[in-house]
Amino acid sequence: MTPVELAALLSKPTSPLLREAIRSLPLDQVEALVIEGLAATEDALRQIVVDRVAAFVAEQEGDGPAPMTAYFTPTERRATEGLTWSPFVAALASTEEIPDLRHTSTQVVCVPVDEAELADAMFADPQLSHALTRLASIDEPGHEDVLRVHLPTREVTRVRL
Repeated sequence: MTPVELAALLSKPTSPLLREAIRSLPLDQVEALVIEGLAATEDALRQIVVDRVAAFVAEQEGDGPAPMTAYFTPTERRATEGLTWSPFVAALASTEEIPDLRHTSTQVVCVPVDEAELADAMFADPQLSHALTRLASIDEPGHEDVLRVHLPTREVTRVRL
């Protein structure tokens, strides 16, 4: 079986053939499949983030050097849901130097959940928002973390400020 044939089979994980094959595996092999699947999911989500940021950067007009990095900051959705990555670019940088993204002293204002979700729906890139939310669900960010998207290398890394 070639990798392409195997990928075609794996693309239908609920098919009777694949379901039966997975159920016949020993537990340690099923767990290894889950770990590999999660790693592949995370890699695919990171590539979506890079692609969407690259598309956003390509749409920007400017006379200066092209941005090479983009940064996203964490945000709270609901108290019970914890932190996720904001779907809005916090900063673009044309150098390797990380901009100052520390929180400033501001007054906290409660925004109704529906209003925040409406803003995301109206202004955020849906694919980017989905990928960032899924990445946060796999590995929740901390308050002092930022997500760095390095366009030349297509790397997405978490940086602690």
